Amino acid sequence: MRCAVPVGPIVATFLAVTALAAPAWAEELNDYPTSARAEYVFGCMKANGETRQAISQCSCSIDVIASIIPYERYVTAETVLSMSQVKSNLGTQFRTSEPAANALNDLRRAQAEAEVRCF
Repeated sequence: MRCAVPVGPIVATFLAVTALAAPAWAEELNDYPTSARAEYVFGCMKANGETRQAISQCSCSIDVIASIIPYERYVTAETVLSMSQVKSNLGTQFRTSEPAANALNDLRRAQAEAEVRCF
C-alpha cells in the first residue's frame, strides 16, 4: 500500500526545522563560558587531587551543574559564596537575604546531583 501524501517533502521539512533549532538548543545547554568551566575544574582538582580521574570527575561535575542551573544563576551563587565571607554589613546582607540563600541552595542542589553522578 502506498501513502497518498509524498513523505519526502515532509521529512525534508522536518530535518530543516530540526537543523535550524539545534544551534539554539546547543547554545542553551552550553551557556557556561569555557573559562568558567576551566576555573571550576581547576578548583575541583585542587580539592580532589590532581589526577586524571579527578579531571574526569570534575569535568563531569561542571557539566552536570551546567545542565541543572543556567550560567547567570551559577554566577549569582558564586558571588553569594564569595561575598558572604566578607566581615562587614555587606557580607551580612549576602549571608541573610532570601534571594542569596535561594541562589546558594540551587547551586548546592546541583553540586549534590553532580556528586552523585560523577564521584
